[in-house]
Amino acid sequence: MGLYHSVRAVARASGDGPIDWDAVAAAAKEGTDPGDLDVSAAERDGYATDVRDARDRVRTVSELDFDLPETVEIQNRHHWIDANVATFERVMAPIEQQAEYIPGIARAVNTGSMAFALSFLGNNVLGQYDPLLLADGDDHALYFVRPNIQRVAGQLGVDGDRFRRWIAFHEVTHAAEFGAAPWLSDHLEASMEEAIGKLSDGNLDRASLGELDTTMTAVEGYAELLMDRAFDDEYDDLRRKVDERRKGRGPIASLVRRVLGLGMKRQQYERGKAFFDTVADARGVAAAGRVWDRPENLPTQDEIDSPLLWVERVDP
Repeated sequence: MGLYHSVRAVARASGDGPIDWDAVAAAAKEGTDPGDLDVSAAERDGYATDVRDARDRVRTVSELDFDLPETVEIQNRHHWIDANVATFERVMAPIEQQAEYIPGIARAVNTGSMAFALSFLGNNVLGQYDPLLLADGDDHALYFVRPNIQRVAGQLGVDGDRFRRWIAFHEVTHAAEFGAAPWLSDHLEASMEEAIGKLSDGNLDRASLGELDTTMTAVEGYAELLMDRAFDDEYDDLRRKVDERRKGRGPIASLVRRVLGLGMKRQQYERGKAFFDTVADARGVAAAGRVWDRPENLPTQDEIDSPLLWVERVDP
């Protein structure tokens, strides 16, 4: 494992396509310590209890009808990379299909870029609700990257079990959204395919990208609302320490996060949370959940900035 082996895996990229996905997975894992996955029976029961309690609390607070995905996994970093390389491949497929033959050196650069992205994310993701967008079937999955949860809990100086429970509540809120809105996966897929399809034609379509951003702002913001109102313990110290850690990242890590769009995701959290906090304070959490009744109930960009406009339209 290490930089040499990772570079060697990229250099061996083969095939006729713009990206060698087998080499992406190999290089990402070569450059990433998998981490410890020696999970005791007590810890495994702790994960199961956290997820089950989160489901029950979120159901009560949101009044949404949903269940957990059948697949709930405790993973190491390599497991997470394996689970997500297929998603990267599905998302990039329209662009790859439009691309003409590229020389091997370009293929190696593309392969290396994807491997770097997966390696960076694999070292930083704590938990993930995966709706398996653009995949066949309607199976969803819930992942916990144990080595990252343990590392960050230690860095923050917080109790590991409590921090794990906080992460579980956040991911289960996403299960609530996708479970309550069976149309949401199809809606996101259509928005992604439209944006990526136009990008592959050489067009940057701001309208389709804006619609995708608006939907994701609603998804992340509603999850923040439920997490705050359903979590059954004090959490102010956890949020404060996570925010301080984020602000204290070095320049290289900050640059990488901007390139990968993670800064935009934080803006989605903040704008979406402000929107749903205002709606919930005005009409209650159950009223905020009406956003998942149908696609037309999603807020517009203007409504996200002026939540009472959405209230007047959807819950007059």
